[in-house]
Amino acid sequence: MKRFILCVIPFVVFGLIYNSMRYYPNYLFNDIDVEGVYNMEKHLFGIVSNGVRVTPNEYFWVNHTAFLDIVSGLFYLCWVPLPIFYCLWLFFTKKQDLAFRYSCGFLFVNLVGFSGYYIHPAAPPWYAMLYGFEPILNTPGNVAGFQHFDSLIGIPIFHTIYSGNSNVFAAIPSMHAAYCPIAFYYSTKVKDNRVWNYILAVVSIGIWFSAVYSCHHYVIDVLLGILVTIVGLTLFEHVVYRYFPRRWLARFFTF
Repeated sequence: MKRFILCVIPFVVFGLIYNSMRYYPNYLFNDIDVEGVYNMEKHLFGIVSNGVRVTPNEYFWVNHTAFLDIVSGLFYLCWVPLPIFYCLWLFFTKKQDLAFRYSCGFLFVNLVGFSGYYIHPAAPPWYAMLYGFEPILNTPGNVAGFQHFDSLIGIPIFHTIYSGNSNVFAAIPSMHAAYCPIAFYYSTKVKDNRVWNYILAVVSIGIWFSAVYSCHHYVIDVLLGILVTIVGLTLFEHVVYRYFPRRWLARFFTF
């Protein structure tokens, strides 16, 4: 039981920190970027549609399909549940050491990503599409492109999720893009783990696409989310975990 608690604590801390951001919103510390990231996205990744250059989000907003609505919604719903499930799988298949290391790495990457929220507050694509470029504080969360998923299945899953969004001006980096790649990294450390490797790789790519398709993130946000994963895991593995060994925690838990 003590080992299990030790593995779960980083996920609990992650949830507490995420929810606390509603009480200390990032726009109190820095200006909100709405127009700048929109223009950069259009310049770098714009698509010419009917003679007009638009962002990928704007293109998919008009050119969505029922198939992609369902597939993107299913992928996006895996963003946190699948990484947590993988940690539990590691633990209950007697890989407790790796499960603990993974959960701590997951928390550390989130701390790096959350720092990005405060360094550069930014609006998601749907905000610019609905409200323009003027920041409106206390804007409620929006289901955006996932409204099609909810309509098709007849259950307001995403409406429920985004009604409790801590802060809509926390689009950079996309932590949705980071979570499954974290799990994938640790899955590669397990021998004969090809099934999990494939699942996590495919779901990672699916979530990256879904983030843009649903108008919740720009391509820029997704790329920065991937970068946060790489930087966060590199720092954790080669600095934090190396110099903060498990034996220190043995003072409190028998691990």
